[in-house]
Amino acid sequence: MHRPTALVPRRYVAIGARGPEDVVADARGRVLTGVEDGRILRLDGLTEPAAPRVEVLAETGGRPLGLELLPDDALLVCDAERGLLRVDLASGAVRVLTDSAAGERLRFCSNAVALSDGSVYFTVSSRRYPLKQWIGDLVEHTGTGRLLRLAPGSDTAEVLLEGLQFANGLAPSGDESFLVVAETGAYRLTRYWLTGPRAGHLEPFAENLPGMPDNLWRAGRHGPVWVSLAGPRVPPLDLLHRGPPHLLRAAARVAVRAPFRPSGTIAVLAVDDQGEILHHLTRRHSGFRMVTSVCETAGHLILGSLWERGIAVCEAPATK
Repeated sequence: MHRPTALVPRRYVAIGARGPEDVVADARGRVLTGVEDGRILRLDGLTEPAAPRVEVLAETGGRPLGLELLPDDALLVCDAERGLLRVDLASGAVRVLTDSAAGERLRFCSNAVALSDGSVYFTVSSRRYPLKQWIGDLVEHTGTGRLLRLAPGSDTAEVLLEGLQFANGLAPSGDESFLVVAETGAYRLTRYWLTGPRAGHLEPFAENLPGMPDNLWRAGRHGPVWVSLAGPRVPPLDLLHRGPPHLLRAAARVAVRAPFRPSGTIAVLAVDDQGEILHHLTRRHSGFRMVTSVCETAGHLILGSLWERGIAVCEAPATK
């Protein structure tokens, strides 16, 4: 495992809403995020001394999670309640692209990427638990996550993979020959081949991570894949997962009702297209909790969180 270095915070920026779960940076350095009340926000000037400008772009009517910028001034939104959406950033109009797969309503749409051929790939974290009970899936270890594909012009999603452990963030390789899928419940990144002799096959990409990978983000084909770690490894949870299914189900029922407070340890990783870790940045006893996303802009790392009422601006590491 790559030796960790310090994650250095520069400022915390309140945004007037809770849960900026995913953060993505546009070509002008502005950051877009979706919050708990269903709004899509654009934050400008995050790395400047003055207070940032917060603009409401749209309201999904649900709970936006993963975001993906499109080249035609639009935004893909994985909404945990409404499915896969398309938002026109100029008008704020929201359109449902698909809300079901294989005859089943999407319960927990999580993250999406759009490739150059117009196809959209997206994840469903759990078929058993909704977002508000996400911890139940991690405890029960259901393995009901999915990877899906929406072909250009289609409104019917194709199921490519099943049995993933809390499928979450997605990122393409630089040449779009494969996708990297975060499996939060298995502490790993998985490679799904799109082209070549292994097209349609799954294989390990980066395993035994030091925490639970959440959203992924990539700045262009030559940049690394940034990986947010929503929490550190939990040894008692690893031990529990060796138990019988009835014990896991009972523990999950308790977990979804118990008070939850995230760890104060935060961390992010950067990996290359060979699955090698380029950076492992971490901070213990942080005032910012549960990092569910990270993007890079203007020489800074921007951290999002399902838990917080704002975002954190941190130093970006030197390029490797």
